[in-house]
Amino acid sequence: MNIVISGGSKGIGKALTELLTKQGYRVFAISRSMNSESNHPNLIPFSFDLSHQDFSPLAKAISAEFDTVDVLINNAGLLVNKPFLELTDEEINQSFDVNLKAPAKLIRVLTPLMNQNSHIVNITSMGGFQGSVKFPGLSVYSASKGALSILTETLALELGDLQIKVNALALGAAQTEMLAQAFPGYKAPLTAGEMAEFIAWFALNGHRFFNGKVLPVSLSTP
Repeated sequence: MNIVISGGSKGIGKALTELLTKQGYRVFAISRSMNSESNHPNLIPFSFDLSHQDFSPLAKAISAEFDTVDVLINNAGLLVNKPFLELTDEEINQSFDVNLKAPAKLIRVLTPLMNQNSHIVNITSMGGFQGSVKFPGLSVYSASKGALSILTETLALELGDLQIKVNALALGAAQTEMLAQAFPGYKAPLTAGEMAEFIAWFALNGHRFFNGKVLPVSLSTP
């Protein structure tokens, strides 16, 4: 089975990459800071800035390694913790480039490599989950993740004729660098590795039970 993961160099993405390669799956891991040297035969690391407009080099690199893509996990995210009125245009644009546009572009360029029952898993946030508690300083992060949730629901319909399943996991707190950036000093109830274990199971099995769903995965607020 061939799996593509974005944001694979740290936090939950790194834990996911390590877990899935150890389980015997081939993983193409994308990150701006990805080490180009692989320590595992199943790992294909690729350094790429997801805020770039042109995804053709990335698509070419993936298609050179994989004839098919069975699972795509859009895990990469960019968080800016700043009051809304202090945000710059560049920070707003970068947030939507990484959190919304990059997953959309990855899905678009990889769909031709997908087959029936391929599974796209978009990692969103409880901050972007309708009706959840919101926090100051995280307006654009939450809004961009909320947009990814809506994209998930619409693409499940649009890709239905191809039998490609699309779901999203709205994550609550897991102990990562991003969580520390958003909530300094807060101790999460789950480690990055524990959250990765659930995401890996869902990515491999969730399409048997769900399609077009945005599922909250949270033990605490935040």
